[in-house]
Amino acid sequence: MAETWSVKELLAAGWSEADLDWERAAEGAAEAAARGDHTQAKDNAGEMVRIARASFEPIDPRLGTALANFGLCLNVSDGKDAGTRLFVDALDVWRASGPWIARMDAPRMARSSLFHMRMELRHRETYRARWQIRWREMAEEAKERLANLSPSPSDLGPSAAEALARWRRERPAMLNDTRKLMAAAYLLLAPSPRSADGGV
Repeated sequence: MAETWSVKELLAAGWSEADLDWERAAEGAAEAAARGDHTQAKDNAGEMVRIARASFEPIDPRLGTALANFGLCLNVSDGKDAGTRLFVDALDVWRASGPWIARMDAPRMARSSLFHMRMELRHRETYRARWQIRWREMAEEAKERLANLSPSPSDLGPSAAEALARWRRERPAMLNDTRKLMAAAYLLLAPSPRSADGGV
């Protein structure tokens, strides 16, 4: 079921229309690639690039994912290495994303009791440091997938289906910085090295 967010909710979460539009385009690209519609996937991935270049910082990992996905779609739909340069640019963005990740705000999770909320507030820096570890792990996985990318995949379907399933299973219900990074990491259509090798 499609999510809907009001302008008030977007502003309260520190999100913009561009953040939401990028996420929808990324999900649309993965859906189209998973069903083998490479033309639609390329259109959605091109929209991801347009939004990211117009609205995000050059070190935003969502730009890296947009470039990689568009490059993959170009190579599959056009049957040549048209997008190979985009993979290099995508990896460069992800490698430069450290300062962007360092500025991320840890999500506020405790809602069950006053005690848990107080503990979260009291130990905010420790809590944030733990999130930083998780965020860096997500980024490292994305960089590994890009570094091991086959320049001419014959079919995006399996990796797109895997990406889409993971995203829908794990995406946060709330709009926050973690969700932005997870979308960039999980909706990256590059297969994991394990998948490429036939691993589980």
